[in-house]
Amino acid sequence: MVAVAQHTPQQTLRRLTIIVVIQYMGATLGLPLLPLFLERHGGSTSEVGVVMASFFVAGMLTQFGLGHLADKFGRRPIFLSALAVYGLGGMTYIFAVPAGWFALSRAIQGAAAGAIEVTALSSVSALFPESERGRATSRILAAQLFGFAIGPVAGLFATASTLGWAFFVSGVVSLVLAAVVWQTNLGDQVLDRTPLPPMQWSKQLTGALFGAVAQGLCIGVYEACWTLLMTAHHASSLQIRLSWTVFCLPWVLLSRVGGWLADHANRRFIALAGMLNGAAFMSIYPHIHNTVVMMCVGSFEAVGASLSVPSISSLLSQGAQDREMSRRQGLFTTASTAALALSASVSGVMFSINPALPFTLVAIISALTASTTLWWWRNVRGRVN
Repeated sequence: MVAVAQHTPQQTLRRLTIIVVIQYMGATLGLPLLPLFLERHGGSTSEVGVVMASFFVAGMLTQFGLGHLADKFGRRPIFLSALAVYGLGGMTYIFAVPAGWFALSRAIQGAAAGAIEVTALSSVSALFPESERGRATSRILAAQLFGFAIGPVAGLFATASTLGWAFFVSGVVSLVLAAVVWQTNLGDQVLDRTPLPPMQWSKQLTGALFGAVAQGLCIGVYEACWTLLMTAHHASSLQIRLSWTVFCLPWVLLSRVGGWLADHANRRFIALAGMLNGAAFMSIYPHIHNTVVMMCVGSFEAVGASLSVPSISSLLSQGAQDREMSRRQGLFTTASTAALALSASVSGVMFSINPALPFTLVAIISALTASTTLWWWRNVRGRVN
């Protein structure tokens, strides 16, 4: 492997945090205008849906495979390649082609984004001992949400006609980040040419996968129905935009507290409480008819999520060997993305029947799924010294 500077784990974590913020900000800066951009390229409603969905489908289909490659050949080459491919995919938006062709661009970016998430989180798990892993993981999770929150704001000056160039610039930035990763220590050992050992299945891994499904189901409802629900309650466009930011900011601010809890409290109970908290809050949104109150309630929901997600992530990697970290993370993100896609695909139909139906039904299913961790984690160490 190419020699890299021997950064300390904390130095690598700071680099990864900045890289993830910039990458997520670039990924979301033009997202609100992307459907309009596709319409300008002659896209029909169905084509716009296909292009938007291709991002998640590609990520779901490739995350475990890319995690396998990261365990076999090292995280750094996969992370670097993903940033480069994501950047090149972003540059294709300046081409004057029919809208359907951008499904390929979005699929390429979706696969690359999945690889970035898998390698960033598995790198942190490899670099930090289990007693510090919750706090380190929370930094990466907070970086994702912070980039997601400020990306649409950073793209306010872009229009549907100039969006292609905005994505082009974000692609160039992604290539620059790839050059930074080239000299960053991601916890890879010297390249091991022996066969990759089989992944160890454990109760903490199985429980974490059920947790991923419980979370993904809820996120899918929000992806498909949140804007529809706020519109039905007469929210303005500004309120709809702000609702996402208001949700993200408490999570970012309290992420370190969630990491501390994962490292010092019983992470099994913290994780389960956070999942049940999310399901409970989701079930009440259809019954709140004041949009300002909806946004405030969303902030309280984010508090519970910020305190619990680092615990789920820590349980995912608890007891894992270095050469299985990426596969575990790939399985987790695949399970979450698959649940998200399934939930989003049926939630819109349920919303047309009754606006409260997807929120109530999925909240119940998510709570039941999360409750299975009582069985899976019953003999798992909740506290790590």
